[in-house]
Amino acid sequence: MTHKVLVLGAGYAGLVAAKRLARQVRGDEVSVTLVTAFPDFVERPRLHQLATGQAIERVPVARYLRQTSVGLVVGSVVGIDLGKRTVTTVPDGESRVMPYDTLVYALGSNIDVAGVPGVATHAWSLVGTDVAAQVCARLRVLARRKGRVAVCGGGLTGIEFAAEVAECFPALQVTLVSGARPGAWLSPKAQAYLTRTFGALGVRVRTGARVQEVHADELALDDGDRVPFDLCLWAGGFRVPALARVSGLAVTSQDRARVDGTLESVSHPGVYVIGDAAAVTGAWGSELAMGCRSGGFTGPKAADVIAARLTGREPRRFRYRYVHECISLGRRHGLIQFLNADQSPKPVVLTGRKAIAYKNATLNGAKTLFRHPGPALMRRRHLTSETGMAHTGRAQA
Repeated sequence: MTHKVLVLGAGYAGLVAAKRLARQVRGDEVSVTLVTAFPDFVERPRLHQLATGQAIERVPVARYLRQTSVGLVVGSVVGIDLGKRTVTTVPDGESRVMPYDTLVYALGSNIDVAGVPGVATHAWSLVGTDVAAQVCARLRVLARRKGRVAVCGGGLTGIEFAAEVAECFPALQVTLVSGARPGAWLSPKAQAYLTRTFGALGVRVRTGARVQEVHADELALDDGDRVPFDLCLWAGGFRVPALARVSGLAVTSQDRARVDGTLESVSHPGVYVIGDAAAVTGAWGSELAMGCRSGGFTGPKAADVIAARLTGREPRRFRYRYVHECISLGRRHGLIQFLNADQSPKPVVLTGRKAIAYKNATLNGAKTLFRHPGPALMRRRHLTSETGMAHTGRAQA
């Protein structure tokens, strides 16, 4: 019988995992199906550009799957039955139950709008291209009357969002609100550059207090202060869907699935979790951060592990370290913070337009994995009957 592999999610992790796995196994013995709620792939790290009126590339997922054996199902995953090994999707409004033998869970994360009262009602978050287009329309209207924009969050998303809006709409009054100093984890040299760039762009920074509640036209801070706005952009951290926990996978307090060194669920063999949804421990002890940089490395590794186990080989454990933080500060300013093995910042940074070019090259390099997910295998491994031991066979044309 054909071994069915379902890959849930076609982001930086899932898309690469599906294509790479299909290249390593025989299509007559292993089928790979990719399930995604979105027919087009859009780079989330560029959504702040779309929200400020810049064009970004949208590529149909089906185009990336051309000339592969990977099947595609466009639909939302609404349920996983780990006991029966089935996934329920809703494509075109109709429920569909799909069986699997091996499951790859790569449903990613989104901006957390539930942690602070009023965010879901009164703030905007970049959760997709449609919302980004709506934000852009609002910004253009506000720019004509010199409105006030509050950006909440001092992480990478908030920093990039604030800088992009200030550069593209200089008539707007942009205030970045953060409990801690934006970029506090960066080296002193990088922090100084960030401060100078915000000053040049006219971004005001309000730190030392957290947002307690978002009202229709102002932020209520926990120190009693108020920050008025005409538009609130929320970038207060990411959150993964509750589906992994609801389905019964072992998860952390943040609902990220617990995995071992091969990215397999610690509670359910045959289920692999990659990208933002996985609580992958780095060599420095803490979990890998959410974002494309993690997904782009866990995806290929999961494919290699699954291919090895399906063909009777021992997989290698996942190892990875971050080497840089890439931050765009509009289209003229950028910041690359290089990192030590323990994730502490090096004194070495790259700034200005060279940093923008560096980040663009990094993002484009991640997309290259979609087209070329791994080396072409002249001889594919395949399964023997029942034993699971492997022997090699020449790939079919």
